Amino acid sequence: MIWFERATVDDAITLLWEPHVIPLMRCNIWHVRGRDRDLVVDTGMGVMSLSDELSDLVDKPVTAVATHGHDDHIGGHHEFDDVVAHPSEAALLLDPPLRTLHIRNAWGDEVVDGLEAMGYPIPEEYFVDAVPPGVALTSFRQQAVRSVRRVDEGDVIDLGDRVFEVLHLPGHSPGSIGLWEADTGTLFSGDAVYDGPLLDELPDSDITAYCATMERLLTLPVTVVHGGHDPSFGRDRLQELARQYLRRRSARGS
Repeated sequence: MIWFERATVDDAITLLWEPHVIPLMRCNIWHVRGRDRDLVVDTGMGVMSLSDELSDLVDKPVTAVATHGHDDHIGGHHEFDDVVAHPSEAALLLDPPLRTLHIRNAWGDEVVDGLEAMGYPIPEEYFVDAVPPGVALTSFRQQAVRSVRRVDEGDVIDLGDRVFEVLHLPGHSPGSIGLWEADTGTLFSGDAVYDGPLLDELPDSDITAYCATMERLLTLPVTVVHGGHDPSFGRDRLQELARQYLRRRSARGS
């Protein structure tokens, strides 16, 4: 079974995703080739080995960043030695809560019903529509990382020929971060912003913080945004998405 699919973005960036994961949980997994070190941004559900999938791309040490600690972004981090996250998200990587692929057993009826009330129908019973040999739907669990290197606003991740600055972009979750490369105008934004409906009413979301994040993103001189879900986009679309969000929340009184 082919678990991962991929697309080449440019000479240094590859996008990977898991086609058998339901759309709501199918996150973008980014590999960035550096001179001295490679970067992986988010790692998917962890059903199959991401490090094995990347074996033809990686020939040097890897830094695996978690843009935040939600289930769909942290499943493969345990395969890497250098794992990076915001302090507010680190506990989720050290003790991942996902212990089954059955959606309601994993999240509970209250969370699933809440998501559906927000306009995210979840008709599926499981997070996946197929499983590889040896993987059990009900006993699968995400694996803990050995350690987390905690980063916050202004810290940098240096690949030798590329340097990414950590931006703290809370709202979707308390410790959501983005990676900003000023030289190229590239932003890996995680779930702080992507070109699709944004989730801001999760148990750990903060709409006021999300509005502040959107105000900040309006000022960023972006060339391209590589989000946690959905296709990449440029500065005009980023500003449109941020303004749409702020208008929506202003109309609802946040």
